[in-house]
Amino acid sequence: MESQAFQKIYTKLTNITKATVSLKAADVGYDEMALVHGRKAQVVKLMGDQVTLQVFAGTEGIPTNAEVTFMGRPPQLKVSEDLGGRFFNAYGDPIDGGPDVEGEIRDTGSPSVNPVRRKQPSQFIATGIAGIDLNNSLVSGQKIPFFADPDQPYNQVMASVALRAKADKIILGGMGLTNDDYLYFKNVFENAGALDRIVCFVNTTEDPPVERLLVPDMALTAAEYFAVDHNQNVLVLLTDMTLFADALSIVSNRMDQIPSKDSMPGSLYSDLARIYEKAVQFPSGGSITIVAVTTLSGGDITHAIPDNTGYITEGQLFLRRDTEIGKVIVDPFRSLSRLKQLVIGTQTRSDHPQVMNAAVRLYADAASARTKLENGFDLTDYDERTLDFAKEYSEQLLAIDVNLDTDTMLDIAWDLFAKYFTKAEVRIKQEFVDKHWKK
Repeated sequence: MESQAFQKIYTKLTNITKATVSLKAADVGYDEMALVHGRKAQVVKLMGDQVTLQVFAGTEGIPTNAEVTFMGRPPQLKVSEDLGGRFFNAYGDPIDGGPDVEGEIRDTGSPSVNPVRRKQPSQFIATGIAGIDLNNSLVSGQKIPFFADPDQPYNQVMASVALRAKADKIILGGMGLTNDDYLYFKNVFENAGALDRIVCFVNTTEDPPVERLLVPDMALTAAEYFAVDHNQNVLVLLTDMTLFADALSIVSNRMDQIPSKDSMPGSLYSDLARIYEKAVQFPSGGSITIVAVTTLSGGDITHAIPDNTGYITEGQLFLRRDTEIGKVIVDPFRSLSRLKQLVIGTQTRSDHPQVMNAAVRLYADAASARTKLENGFDLTDYDERTLDFAKEYSEQLLAIDVNLDTDTMLDIAWDLFAKYFTKAEVRIKQEFVDKHWKK
């Protein structure tokens, strides 16, 4: 902690709620850090000389004459190459037993990149997961969420994306992770020998929930350092944004703000956009790509959190348990990457767009056949074949435990086409059929 000799100490709180304290103070900045009764806090509201601070550990036991010291700065992170392979808490302090990081001090929560300094995203990011690479290819500089039910293995998916993605650095921001999840990420990264390119900022369920609000800014400050200073392609993984939004609502509801839809703060859209809009492709070659998990309560896609997220991001990846194969798949109907057409067929094999469309169309025909079956109608021979195809397509390509390169994914799709259909039924351009159809 820096010397605080010149800092003014206040000792009169005018209001205390469960998560916030208020007082009169001068020359204080928004987002500024402070100590309230020895606890870390941050300025969340300024009205004239009335200052409201969110106290991260909660306000229980804080007296009205508590000492408040303002630090004159927002949260900060020391950045250097030494961040690689390390685990930190929401304040950027090491939690892995290693030494403090030496480096340049950067303020977190800086504004997002000026549009003039952005470039059209254009680099294909392979994740090895066919449900993503084949149907919903990701592009560097993109922002996209995973929508998943709370009981789905989304943290396993995040870990496998981290290990497989072709990126220079992976930055994980974990909010409200259970201790098991935290240890799971740690073990997976250590065992894969990939720790040197992974940086983790973690708030666990044992930490105060309000601290989660610091995690995305810490992760993105580290990301900006590697992307801007070192021209690296950085993938930022944030999980779980629903718990981040819940922490926002804890603070805003304690401040007597009138909640909007689903008891979320009225500022939810801008709070989320401030994070997601940090995704960028720089002309110099560095990029920040953001993949975040948003858990759904009871599968409700209309809840304020996924609803607002969908307006900000460029698509979504939807996880669903497929009852036919008993595995979690990336749902081809409800998933969408709005930037995939920038790379498929140019940075991937030329038959990619046609194969993707044909496979999804046949998968949709299988869904219609299943509806017929459930309603007691007879199935045609074609219906039977689409059902068999859909099962293998789910098992070999949509399941999240599939780890393949893009060319292999395309070859498997061609194998399935030839196994179940005629060339006429698949409806792919003749030049591709001539080249790839398995005799």
